[in-house]
Amino acid sequence: MTTTAATPVVSTPAEQAPPRPRARRRALAPGKRLPASRLIGPGLVLALWAAASAAGQLDPAAIPAPWTVLRTAGQLWSDGTLSTDVLTSLERAGYGFALGLTAGVVLALAAGLSRVGEALIDGTVQLNRAIPTLGLIPLFILWLGIGETFKIAIIAIVVYIPIYLNLHAALSGIDHRFVELAEVQSLSRVRFVRQIVIPGALPGFFVGLRLGVTGSWLSLVVLEQINATSGLGYLMFQAQNYGRTDIILVGLLIYGVFGLVSDSAVRIVERRVLSWRRTLSN
Repeated sequence: MTTTAATPVVSTPAEQAPPRPRARRRALAPGKRLPASRLIGPGLVLALWAAASAAGQLDPAAIPAPWTVLRTAGQLWSDGTLSTDVLTSLERAGYGFALGLTAGVVLALAAGLSRVGEALIDGTVQLNRAIPTLGLIPLFILWLGIGETFKIAIIAIVVYIPIYLNLHAALSGIDHRFVELAEVQSLSRVRFVRQIVIPGALPGFFVGLRLGVTGSWLSLVVLEQINATSGLGYLMFQAQNYGRTDIILVGLLIYGVFGLVSDSAVRIVERRVLSWRRTLSN
């Protein structure tokens, strides 16, 4: 009976060396989103305002303290003035925004999906964009009267222009290879719009929607000072006549809150609708 000795296994120097750590990849993305990040900036401004007021660095007649503005807002709300003006402003902005949104989407689709539509529409919209919208107020008063109709029409014009521009640019920027792929797959016109056009144009549409929402509030503050008997702009105009800067700041803060809340609502809808898209923001 023969026995064979086991040959010892000798490890090479490469095998004895510990594994080299992997090079750490630099994080170039912005990182995780901070909770309530959109409130940090306004909160810091409010804190600086309160600190400067408490230290006596601000003239109370020019810039009242935050607590003075809050007290004035409470008084206006308790006597029913502020609630009526807020509802009136919301109604005007809502009607104008709805009309502007509809017009912007329809015109952008007609111009973006048809060469004939682009020839008829795009140049006219660009001309309208070059004309100051608030400069149209005297003309619209002559056409529509000095009531509510002309105010809603001006708001609609302010809203539809950014929605049209961004949506039309998004439609024009869809990669032509997707169009060729749809033709190879023999997609119908309806399926082409639903599966190619709408997903490709939604990012630009939401950018225009955010600008349109903000534009409705910016135009409202001017329009409500023209032959108006209610609304936040009217409230601020009356306060100017009596030197009530606290009431003016109440109106400005409410406009700012409306703008921030509406923009945040659009961004929330955008993140949900475009959840399939991986971008730098998410």
